[in-house]
Amino acid sequence: MNRIGKLVYTASLLSLPFLTFAQNSKDEKPKDNWQNLDLKSDGVFGISTEKAYKELLKAKNSSPVIVSIIDGGIDEEHEDLKKIMWVNSKEIPGNGIDDDKNGYIDDINGWNFIGSAKVNIHHDNMELIRLINKYQPKYASALNSTPFNEKERKEFQLYQKLVTDYMAKLQSAQMGLQNTMMIKKYLDEITSSMNNQNPTVDDLNDFKPSNDMQSQVIKFIKPEIKKSDFKKFYEELLDGIKHYSTQVKYHLNVDFDPRKDSVGDDYSNSNERFYGNNDITGPDAEHGTHVAGIVSAIRSNDIGIMGVANNVRIMGVRTVPDGDERDKDVANAIRYSVDNGAKILNMSFGKSYKWDKKVVDEAIKYAVSKGALLVHAAGNDSKNTEKEDNFPTRLFTDSTGVTMGTADAWIEVGATGWTNDEDLVATFSNFGGKTVDVFAPGVKINSTMPGSKYKENDGTSMAAPVVSGLAALIWSHYPKLTALQVKDIIMKSVTLVEQKVKIKEDGDNKRVLLSEISVSGGIVNAYNALLLAEKTYSSPSSKSK
Repeated sequence: MNRIGKLVYTASLLSLPFLTFAQNSKDEKPKDNWQNLDLKSDGVFGISTEKAYKELLKAKNSSPVIVSIIDGGIDEEHEDLKKIMWVNSKEIPGNGIDDDKNGYIDDINGWNFIGSAKVNIHHDNMELIRLINKYQPKYASALNSTPFNEKERKEFQLYQKLVTDYMAKLQSAQMGLQNTMMIKKYLDEITSSMNNQNPTVDDLNDFKPSNDMQSQVIKFIKPEIKKSDFKKFYEELLDGIKHYSTQVKYHLNVDFDPRKDSVGDDYSNSNERFYGNNDITGPDAEHGTHVAGIVSAIRSNDIGIMGVANNVRIMGVRTVPDGDERDKDVANAIRYSVDNGAKILNMSFGKSYKWDKKVVDEAIKYAVSKGALLVHAAGNDSKNTEKEDNFPTRLFTDSTGVTMGTADAWIEVGATGWTNDEDLVATFSNFGGKTVDVFAPGVKINSTMPGSKYKENDGTSMAAPVVSGLAALIWSHYPKLTALQVKDIIMKSVTLVEQKVKIKEDGDNKRVLLSEISVSGGIVNAYNALLLAEKTYSSPSSKSK
């Protein structure tokens, strides 16, 4: 899963392939808190949250809603989150006893399914690596002419696809690492020669390069540092090096197996429920902390940022490593969340391959049966998810892949920027006329980071918690609504987009209507949703439920 959400710089200046990450085509900076602002009054395509609070929610009472952040960890001590963390009142902190007898010892703010008493998993493989290792002993030496039964033939074809995908991804990661390291090398030479670690454009204009590579690097970075400054450029370059290095060393390393002798579970048993530890922060809580703040960072404390919802309890369920999440852990995270009272499950993660879809399907069915709403990020690969897989999904399938049902209480979320023009859809966002329900702000979203810090990130990972926050805002004021009613309200109250927007599909640039690449054809809107919720809640049919 792409967690950087930033431009990682090209090495076209080094005569090597163009490599980028998720980014928006707009270089300018949006207004602060833009995702919560109003298109008409503020000029940015937010979801009108502030308008809703000002005009619809004054003096209105609300009830707390538990939102589970199934992610990579949350800094529960963050200044903008600490007071709204879910607390398991039935558990006595630190006594080493499972007081509430739910199977999880000292789960005060949630649970960690990728850790043990000894260690927390930080990095993991991509699922395709785990599948390659699973099938390689049987199919590595096989040929197309090898006689297989129907099941074996499908496995062999999958293995061939996995290997092809793996080789392409590994080559891209290795080249990306080489390119970004080379840019860093020449930048370091330049700043060392200048004796200036934060040069301006004027400083670079005055500098006399000692070789052609330095000249090319300077030519490339000058327009980039005009957008911000050299330090920010350099930080993002280091992020790129870290990203590619992690891909090569961990995500795409067939010899790396972090699960072995770490978590302490029987990984072959997908139905095993009770393992892990109570450390919901873990070694890398950046992504989950950022997601949590978007949902409900405290609005009334005059510090930091403002989340969408103002009466939420955040439950941290650490499930996603730096790498692909595992199906067993996802299933257990879903079950843990609803068993402990979560009404909304935010899932800002996804992957292209599955290991045990059945166990995840069963957990999703369980969550739906308990009245929960599942909100899932559509993914950051600029792909049509009607054609390309992004697991988990709302579709339940049998062992042959035939669809056997669907999770109705599920919202799939794509990402948009702040400008109401053809660039509205984020360049990285996945889309799908039947697979993506709504779009929501997901570009340059400022939110909470570990250590009581704040940072802008991009991604459908940021768009999903905007929708989770909206669902929580609705539910907190209209608690008798069902999950399906909350979803229906969100879907029917979107701001419809009339103009065509740019996407890229199968290598071709296209201009399409938002209704062609999503079910609702619009961007979620808090003001409209609360008006519709009031109408729905006041109707006789709603009261009778």
